[in-house]
Amino acid sequence: MGKGASIILCLAVAALITLGLVMLASASAKWDYSVNQYSYLVRQAIWLGIGVVVMTIMALIDYRILQKLAWPLFITVCIALLLCYVPGIGDAAKGENRWIVLPVIGRFQPSEPAKLVIMVALASWFAKYQAETKSFWRGFVIPSLILGVPLLLILFEMDMGTAAGLGAAGLIVLFVSGTRMRYLGTSVVITLALAYQLVRSNPNRWERIIAFLDLETYKEGRGWQQWLATQAFGNGGTGGMGLGNGVVKQMNLPEHHTDFIFPIIGEELGVFVTMGVVLCFVVIFLIGLGISMQASDRFGGVLGIGVTSALIIPAMMNLGVTTASLPNTGLPLPFVSYGGSSLVFSFAMIGVLLSILRRSHSGDVTEMPAVKQKILEVRL
Repeated sequence: MGKGASIILCLAVAALITLGLVMLASASAKWDYSVNQYSYLVRQAIWLGIGVVVMTIMALIDYRILQKLAWPLFITVCIALLLCYVPGIGDAAKGENRWIVLPVIGRFQPSEPAKLVIMVALASWFAKYQAETKSFWRGFVIPSLILGVPLLLILFEMDMGTAAGLGAAGLIVLFVSGTRMRYLGTSVVITLALAYQLVRSNPNRWERIIAFLDLETYKEGRGWQQWLATQAFGNGGTGGMGLGNGVVKQMNLPEHHTDFIFPIIGEELGVFVTMGVVLCFVVIFLIGLGISMQASDRFGGVLGIGVTSALIIPAMMNLGVTTASLPNTGLPLPFVSYGGSSLVFSFAMIGVLLSILRRSHSGDVTEMPAVKQKILEVRL
């Protein structure tokens, strides 16, 4: 992979962000602000500029610098996640403590940088102890703690969607790094059992599950978002109703500019554009996997598959939710949905992939990248 891969990767991201801005402009037609009807669009454009700068910086610097900064960054992210619970700093909304308010930056979601930092910390650990990935303590227990501590902080913010997506990405990192399957299998079973108990004990979460199983019955209640989303896709059909002509967004579809922007795309632009969105994420996944396999060191290989998973898994979860294939999780669609924190750190992860790609052929390859090694093990 070389320059062509970086161009294709950037084109896929550019297509998604362009579509997101267009759809945000369309969504703005519903709002009637006396000052600025397009305030969300303007703010997203500002965050886009910041995100492009961040991506460029991350692409130009040597990604191995992140290995040296892994633990200070990890501690900083954990502190930021703890601040979500501090009165006066944490900014709760809709029963969730996902945000903090900082000077200059404003409202900020710490779980977004946590996605990148957790992958950096895991990659740094497995690069240092690559000979002990099969051991119980250094191959499973300590990496699980690196993943589990921030995940628990995110989970108790009541952000179960982000915790589930990030947890799945972390498990992929442990798998490709060589953690024994019996450890991973046992931890997955225990985690699923605990997750079931957590959801079952929370009436709000449990009602979402019940509504998901029978949207028609609960379309006036918990199933309202997903039921309207299915109607939007049906209205759009093959060619769509035309940009700005969507009906569902006028029917009080909650979060139609964030978590549920994908159905609005389907209604107004049709099935071919929605399939184009899926194709863009497939391209990002394939190129990210290729970059990981050709990384010049183990840290780059593990980090590459980690950030790729942290981007793609939430995207697939969002597509699953908005097509009523998964229960409602409240996750945005990367690069498309409105949201500054998500956009900037999604760009940062793309920058990391570009940095790994730029240096994948520099110097001697002294160790086999983790992803390629794992694939060879599976084949054998």
